[in-house]
Amino acid sequence: MVNIVGIGGSLRPDSYTQKALQVAAQRVEALGAEVEVLDLRQLNLPFCHGGKDYSQHPDVQRLRDTVTKADGLILATPEYHGGLSGVLKNTLDLMSFDELSGKVTGMISVLGGQANSNALNDLRLIIRGVHGWVIPEQIAIGKAWGAFSPEGKLLDEKLSERFDQFAQSLVDNTRKLRGVN
Repeated sequence: MVNIVGIGGSLRPDSYTQKALQVAAQRVEALGAEVEVLDLRQLNLPFCHGGKDYSQHPDVQRLRDTVTKADGLILATPEYHGGLSGVLKNTLDLMSFDELSGKVTGMISVLGGQANSNALNDLRLIIRGVHGWVIPEQIAIGKAWGAFSPEGKLLDEKLSERFDQFAQSLVDNTRKLRGVN
């Protein structure tokens, strides 16, 4: 079975990034994959200092262990100042090739203004740098304040179809590249 871990790079209580991540996780689960979402709001992660020893921080080991066991990732980030969130960057920096190499990754960005690919391009470079595989389908949700119902459902049918295509690509490519069923 395909095992996917979702990580959202927003700490905001009513985060559109977390809503988008939940939609993606549900679509991937509907295709038969197992999905675990790591909620960074519930983890106590330190700032990365470049070392390997974070034994004082058990949530770093939890993060590393969870990602190590995964076949693939969903990374979701708000776009802040033209790039990915510091929260997500720090989370990725707390890991290394040991956890991230070979992972098949789908990426989502959420913006208050017009959709663009800046944060997604940043993430693509980071994942490539740790020898991960990024699927070609990516999602950038512009004007996120109007994309979701109060219950977290997508309001735009075309955007919903893009999430379906994203989920299918993530599951299919993870099966192919990781050799899992």
